[in-house]
Amino acid sequence: MCSRSCARCLGVTLIPLAVCCIVANILLYFPNGETKYAQDDKLTQYVWYFTGIVGGGILMFLPAFVFMNIGDCGGCCGNEGCGKSCAMLGSVLAALIGLAGSGYCFIISALALAQGPRCLTFLGWDYPFANGNGKYLTDHDTWSACLEPAHVVEWNITLWSILLALSGLEVIICAIQVINGLLGCLCGSCCNSEDYSMNA
Repeated sequence: MCSRSCARCLGVTLIPLAVCCIVANILLYFPNGETKYAQDDKLTQYVWYFTGIVGGGILMFLPAFVFMNIGDCGGCCGNEGCGKSCAMLGSVLAALIGLAGSGYCFIISALALAQGPRCLTFLGWDYPFANGNGKYLTDHDTWSACLEPAHVVEWNITLWSILLALSGLEVIICAIQVINGLLGCLCGSCCNSEDYSMNA
């Protein structure tokens, strides 16, 4: 069935995206490659939401494996189409879980980008860009407000942008599978019903 082949391709695509989300989130704990800021709890608050590790990462393995191993539930009432519809319906439920995880990662990443990093300023540790509605993203002159960690603004923008982009792709993939799964579930039952009636 074409819809099952599509689901398998989508599942394979989700694996590297999930792994990259986990890596990007882990790197956020080590601005400029240093561990002391995590140990001293001087990182942006959104890092502790584990958005890339859980939402865009671990949680995405469930739909990925369901999509890649999609099969039949075994049929019911002697109708093979029922089993295929059951399998596609299961993939829709897994895709909805994936949508929740990737959507969570997308939203938190967007909020983190808008808030900007927590860093040492002349007034102490603070969020110097929190009230700027993300204008600092294009105003490089303001980045000098962060004295420490070194290059923390570039570090945060790069990694949160990667998480935003990757989770956005995951949202699209899971949404495609919701549609694909519903079509496979409905059309699969219809097609198999027609085959059954023609063979009878």
